[in-house]
Amino acid sequence: MSEVTGAKALFLALEAVGVEHIFGIPGGAILPAYDPLIDSTVKHILCRHEQGAAHAADGYAQASGKVGVCMATSGPGATNLITGLASSFMDSIPVVAITGQVPRPAMGYDAFQESDITGNAGPVTKHTFLVMEPDDIAQTVAEAFHIASTGRPGPVLIDIPKDVLQARFTYKPAGPVDLPGYQPTTKPNQRQIVEAAKLIAESERPILYAGGGIIKAGASAELVQLAEMTGIPVVTTLMARGVIPDGHDLCLGMPGMHGNYTAVTALQRSDLLIGIGPRFDDRVTGKLSHFAPDAKIIHADIDPAEISKNRKADVPIVGDAKAVLVELIKVIESRRGKDSQPDYSAWRDTVNGWKKAYPYKYTQTEDGPLKPQYVVERIAALTDGNAIYCSGVGQHQMWGSQFIPFRRPRTWINSGGSGAMGFGVPAAMGAKVAMPDDEVWCIDGDGCFQMTCQELATMAVEKIPIKIAILNNAYLGMVRQWQELFYDERYSEVEFGWDIPDYVKLAEAYGCIGLRVESMQDVDTAIEKARGVNDRPVVIDFRCDKGEMCYPMVAAGSSNDDIILGPEYEKEPVAHELGDHLYSQEEDMVID
Repeated sequence: MSEVTGAKALFLALEAVGVEHIFGIPGGAILPAYDPLIDSTVKHILCRHEQGAAHAADGYAQASGKVGVCMATSGPGATNLITGLASSFMDSIPVVAITGQVPRPAMGYDAFQESDITGNAGPVTKHTFLVMEPDDIAQTVAEAFHIASTGRPGPVLIDIPKDVLQARFTYKPAGPVDLPGYQPTTKPNQRQIVEAAKLIAESERPILYAGGGIIKAGASAELVQLAEMTGIPVVTTLMARGVIPDGHDLCLGMPGMHGNYTAVTALQRSDLLIGIGPRFDDRVTGKLSHFAPDAKIIHADIDPAEISKNRKADVPIVGDAKAVLVELIKVIESRRGKDSQPDYSAWRDTVNGWKKAYPYKYTQTEDGPLKPQYVVERIAALTDGNAIYCSGVGQHQMWGSQFIPFRRPRTWINSGGSGAMGFGVPAAMGAKVAMPDDEVWCIDGDGCFQMTCQELATMAVEKIPIKIAILNNAYLGMVRQWQELFYDERYSEVEFGWDIPDYVKLAEAYGCIGLRVESMQDVDTAIEKARGVNDRPVVIDFRCDKGEMCYPMVAAGSSNDDIILGPEYEKEPVAHELGDHLYSQEEDMVID
């Protein structure tokens, strides 16, 4: 091959690993890369802020399972990616970020728009590369994509000085990726699988605790198979929604701080937790010392650092979630006929009793304020649960997870571990680019929306027709809720108001369609109108009840036994029957 620039080599390498889309913004140090982009098969989406580009790459990856790619210039361009990379890192999302750097002779001298981005991004990425020779570009790209997408997925950053992008050399494609220090364990230890099967056979109240690792591994079918063959109920973390259909008899839904009563209490009262790909995150466990006190723990994860990090595992299994489930199914099947099969019917009857007694509740009246839960339910009903749903972070995120009946994986996209406000709009954009034939809805809050709404311009220009439902309560809702409950209703710097900005006019100014809904009678009409628009985004300003609270709730630092069900249950005693015991928690229903 004749001589090429480093920038040309970058795009040849990206094409070789199958990249189809990049979200980015040009600038001085990365500018050489934008010249060969004109002739590349890679489609570039010109974002309006680098944070939006990073979140879009994350949404792209979550929706498709492919590696998302974002690109920015040096200095502030690169540092603006960090919030998005941190979110991807916490949620194990495969993203590759490419940044320009000041020329090599200027590095270390505080040159214009210089930042040590490999140092800055190191703590929130799986790996970083600084490419100092053009000959290394192709191999670095191949290695970056391999690292991002294998083992425990995560973001990888490639930083390339401007003069390396400008240098001319004879291009050589990447060879095989051989990283001796990077050998993820994917195949589980068979002895540990057998020990897990023994614990399952000995248990009386087991729960399958499904984490996001199942989605990463493409193991939803195997999870459902294991649940059905054993009859063990399943809880799905925020990042695992859809791994088993919510309508399945064995699905208990989401546990955690704002999870449903059944899922939270089933974990607490279980005698065995079979964790496949979860982190035992504090939002699920509540006060760790009080979490599932009588339960033994099977914890399977591809990252050995996660196992026993928070809760000591009785049976630790390092391996890919799919491989673990396949082997566990084989061993359980082989034991049938040799051992007496456990009967979990009494346990299922108990949890199903909780399911009937304590569903999510809210009250929507015809003449009362619009409830955000009602909006989410109507979006789910009118899309028949077949869309991709993205969210920002806060009350609306929890209502989305609570009231959308998820049927398949990769249809619930949010920032779980990092909790990055502003995630929803650009992530929905990325999801729609990745899955153009799917209907994509962003369930957002007025606080989150205002952080990244500039990407409406990107979508209007690129004709990316997502639908945005702003559950507008004129407050930073989750913060307001905490101030009401724990700070004596001293509402400090939390009110936004309904009138600034005017979301309808804002949407129209960005070339989108804006709608406003203030009563339940107009909800369906607005949703159907939005669904009929396929050439630009639609923003619906749903003006919701300012004081609505998100329940159930386990206060930070509290035991899951202290779950607060909210005012809809304040006159009903909270009791869970278990064997010969009756646990009564009337005092936990409301906070005085």
